[in-house]
Amino acid sequence: MAAATASLLAQTDPRAVLARSARDPAWVRWSLIAVALLFLGFFLVLPLAAVFAEALGHGLAAYFASFRDPDALAAIRLTLLTAAIAVPANLVFGIAAAWAIAKFSFPGKSLLITLIDLPFAVSPVISGLIYVLVFGARGWFGPWLIAHNIQIIFAVPGIVLATIFVTFPFVARELIPVMQAQGTDEEMSAVTLGASGWQIFRRVTLPNIKWGLLYGVILCNARAMGEFGAVSVVSGHIRGETDTMPLHIEILYNEYNFTAAFAVASLLALLALVTLALKTIVEWRHQRLGRA
Repeated sequence: MAAATASLLAQTDPRAVLARSARDPAWVRWSLIAVALLFLGFFLVLPLAAVFAEALGHGLAAYFASFRDPDALAAIRLTLLTAAIAVPANLVFGIAAAWAIAKFSFPGKSLLITLIDLPFAVSPVISGLIYVLVFGARGWFGPWLIAHNIQIIFAVPGIVLATIFVTFPFVARELIPVMQAQGTDEEMSAVTLGASGWQIFRRVTLPNIKWGLLYGVILCNARAMGEFGAVSVVSGHIRGETDTMPLHIEILYNEYNFTAAFAVASLLALLALVTLALKTIVEWRHQRLGRA
């Protein structure tokens, strides 16, 4: 009986399972690696290389000339402005929501978690349409806004609101599991030592969540700069005023101005690659500190 129990434990031991999986035939391991690399190459690397090839196809002079266009510069500025507003707003919301969910029990907690996940379940186009129905000329607050000469839809405020809506889960969703795993023991100890709420957050909570927080901010920023669907609904496509980089790329492509379209697309791709590099550095740094 004891021998059978020991044999069963050996079969279910995670380290034993991992050791057996490492002894799989070489052709199985290499086949899986080849399939993964082919998939990434065909669906990720090849399209990305095509963007840069098309952007630089007519030479560097034509490439950089695409960025001297006033409409392109306006689209770049608006994209950066939108991200500069949306990311800090979601940073504050994400920390507050994660702290409330992870550290406290209150009525409606499950509803709050569901609402945080809502932008993941709703189409971005519907997200933009929501703001049109609320702040548009025929929306709930439309007549009042018109009477007071306040424009939200087809203006920068509408773009910022739509971007905040589609990106607000990223920071909160990264912090909630981190805070739940850490528990409340350290905060309670700080309270018994007489620390204030701000001191607890600055000296106890923030150091423990800094890597998850940075990771969420990076993802939030990437989505904010690349958002198309929701922004397309509320922007009005006014060139030089309410077109972000993704919208400007669409306009250039529809006008058969392929060089300029792919040039701006390459800039957006470069921003995505920088974001990916930062994300990788954060993960590596976090894993390194975790092993230390």
